[in-house]
Amino acid sequence: MKFSKWHGLGNDFILIEPGRKPAPEIAAMAGHLCDRHVGIGADGVVTIRPLGGDAFEMRIYNSDGTETEMCGNATRCVGLYIRRRMLASGREFELHTRGGIVRPRVLDNDTVRVDMGEPRLLRGEIPVTGDPSLPAEALEIELPGCKVTASAVSMGNPHAVIFVPDVGKIELEKWGPLIESHPFFPNKTNVEFVEVISPRMVRMRVWERGCGVTMACGTGSCATAVAGVRAGRTERNLTVLLDGGELQIDWSAADNHVYMTGPACEVFRGDYIERGA
Repeated sequence: MKFSKWHGLGNDFILIEPGRKPAPEIAAMAGHLCDRHVGIGADGVVTIRPLGGDAFEMRIYNSDGTETEMCGNATRCVGLYIRRRMLASGREFELHTRGGIVRPRVLDNDTVRVDMGEPRLLRGEIPVTGDPSLPAEALEIELPGCKVTASAVSMGNPHAVIFVPDVGKIELEKWGPLIESHPFFPNKTNVEFVEVISPRMVRMRVWERGCGVTMACGTGSCATAVAGVRAGRTERNLTVLLDGGELQIDWSAADNHVYMTGPACEVFRGDYIERGA
C-alpha cells in the first residue's frame, strides 16, 4: 500500500493515496500504521477521495483507531498534497470532512491558508451537556488538587480551552485525559492549555482526543483564538506558539470565519508491507 508521510508543525500524518483502501480497512489498520516502533509512525492516518473538480473527501483516523471529524494541520498537508500531485487545477481546494467543508489555499513557500469556517459556540453544537441553546463558557472542572475553568468551542470538532498563568507548569499527560473524558463532553474533547503572552500572541499546549500529547493542533489554535477574543484576552489576529512552531490565526469580523495559516511538509514516501502479506 503506497503512502506518503507529512507533518504540520510536528503533528504528523500518513496520507494514503486515493482509492487504495476502503475506509473500514484503514480504520482497522490505523493503530498499527501509527505505531512508532512497529509501524510507520504518526499521530493519524488521512485518506483522500476525489469528488470531482477541486472537491475532495478527507477522512481522518486517530492513532487509537477512532475517526475524528476535523483536523486543521491535516488540511494544510492535504492541500499541499493535492497541489503537488496535480490532482486538481488551481491553488484552492474544497475538502469535505465529517465536521464540515474547509478550503485550503496553497500559498508560496509551502505555506497553506485554510478557511476553517465559522466557530460553533452553543452547547448543542459542540457538544457539551446542558441547555443546547446556551454557550459553553466558564465550565468548572475538578482535577486532582485543583480546579480549572474551560471554554468550549467547536471547529468541526470539540475543544476545551483553558487559560493558565504558566503553561510550562501544566501536567498535560496527567490532566489531558481526565478533561478529554469529562462528563461535560459526551463525544470527548480536545484540550488546550493557553498562556497569554500579549493580546496578539499566546503559548499553547494540546492534548488531542484519540492521540494524546501532540506538537501542534490547528483546530485547537483556531478554538483558542475564538475563546481568547470572547474572553477579552486576545485580538482577532493571533500568533499561536506551539511545541512544533507557530500558526497565524485570524477570526474575521467580516464573515465570522476563522482563517489558519501555516506550513506543511512532506517527509517521505513508501510502500507499506501489510502484516501477513
